[in-house]
Amino acid sequence: MEGLIGKKIGMTQVYDESGKRTCVTVIEAGPCPVVQLKSLDKDGYVAAQLGFGEQKAKRLTKAVQGHLKKTGGIEGGLKVLKEFAPDAGEEVKVGDVITVKNFEGVKYVDVTGVTKGRGFAGVLKRYNFAGGNMTHGGHSKRRTGGLAARDLPGWIEKGKKMPGHMGDVSRKARNLEVVAIRPDDNAILVKGSVPGAVNGTVIIRKALKNVEIAHKAKKGA
Repeated sequence: MEGLIGKKIGMTQVYDESGKRTCVTVIEAGPCPVVQLKSLDKDGYVAAQLGFGEQKAKRLTKAVQGHLKKTGGIEGGLKVLKEFAPDAGEEVKVGDVITVKNFEGVKYVDVTGVTKGRGFAGVLKRYNFAGGNMTHGGHSKRRTGGLAARDLPGWIEKGKKMPGHMGDVSRKARNLEVVAIRPDDNAILVKGSVPGAVNGTVIIRKALKNVEIAHKAKKGA
């Protein structure tokens, strides 16, 4: 399977055999039951819809409740539904459960999550502006600065960095190294940080780009 749905547990550190410390993020990946199969003849593409997270059925819409009942083998409700492309030659059926073992032998993954919401923020916090002088008569300490030209067109151009809503957007961390896989705990440990808050839902996919190959090619050049 191309990927799995998971939950960010938090960060910790692990040590290898030589005693080197590595900061890792622990992700609970799966288990994810197969809810629906997409076929080329009927839907125009091939994919498997996976579910993750327990949810009370009464908190789901009638449409989602009816969709889950069609599977027959899934009890209760699922919090998240997501489609993934199966690997070449892989055969799955509705009711199968995909676990973290899906990532055995995978060296790098891409993790997508929703960043922490920061509310309304100014330009210093939102875009790391330097700000004006705090002394010597400075009157533009944390202000935005100039916004538009006096001549034509005279309005603020689209994309101008200004105060506004910060965070709560989807972001992807690419090519994160897989440090360890722990099937007994349904956990995958990846090097570094991933977007989102603790207990936030994340999407883990097998990386399409291999940074190790890219670094070796760059050194050779």
